[in-house]
Amino acid sequence: MLTMLMAFGLALPAAAAGRDDGFGVLVMAHGGNAEWNREVTQALQPLRAEFPLEVAFGMADAASLQEGVARLQAQGVRRIGVVRLFVSGESWYERTAQILGLAPGAPARPAADAQAGHGAHGGHRMEFWRLDSDADFALGREGLLEAPEMDEVLAARARALSEDPAREDVLILAHGPGDDAENARWLARLEARAEPVRQALPFRRVQVETLREDWPDKRRDAEARIRAFVERARAEGGRAIVIPFRVQGFGPYREVLAGLDYVADGQGLVPDARVAEWVRRQAQALRTALVAARPASRGADGAR
Repeated sequence: MLTMLMAFGLALPAAAAGRDDGFGVLVMAHGGNAEWNREVTQALQPLRAEFPLEVAFGMADAASLQEGVARLQAQGVRRIGVVRLFVSGESWYERTAQILGLAPGAPARPAADAQAGHGAHGGHRMEFWRLDSDADFALGREGLLEAPEMDEVLAARARALSEDPAREDVLILAHGPGDDAENARWLARLEARAEPVRQALPFRRVQVETLREDWPDKRRDAEARIRAFVERARAEGGRAIVIPFRVQGFGPYREVLAGLDYVADGQGLVPDARVAEWVRRQAQALRTALVAARPASRGADGAR
């Protein structure tokens, strides 16, 4: 049986370093092309010296999560902290909790011959069933939008790209969801992350936008606003700095901004080391929660 444990806050102190408590981390990441996956994997590599860590690429896909759990358990892990490397903490939270058995709703794992290719979405597997595991799980709530570590990532990017801040307009641009209320929450959280950019240098303007790139009607309006912002910077005798709030890369923004004058470095939040720091902070809190929930020691074979 899976322990019914969820981490609703991440302010707990870290567990003692090096403690033999059978803890490991499963990082969920959307996944993309080979470069996307490689950059994410490399960014997380330093954490492997601190605890067993595996990455499950996909949008809360039970099959990739099961594979990651199996790899961790093969290393002796029996307590697993799950960190979702998504922009929004809302993304796939409930679905993930169901797959882990932390919330009801996911069916039992189907027979192996019935799983292949089931539930694919946009080229990603999207299997949905409850994991087959006797590990204890804790699930983090934060996404990168909620991560204060990202404040300095954005401020550092803006400082590096700036030449004359009094004549520069900064645009922080994210993917965005389809639901209007959820999109408003994205924008509010982006505004919080953007405040250190405003404080870093006396920029003329700092604006946040979501492209809402998977919803054509909403994307059309967003593209018009985004292009107008960049065009205005040029028309007023300055230039626009565009910073993507994405896990990796520049995404579709190059096409959206085609023909406009702006400056960007093309990087997402990865490969900045502060992304790994954010994962570490969550992992430490989840580790503490798991150990506190089941403090009794087990035998060397991990039996309860």
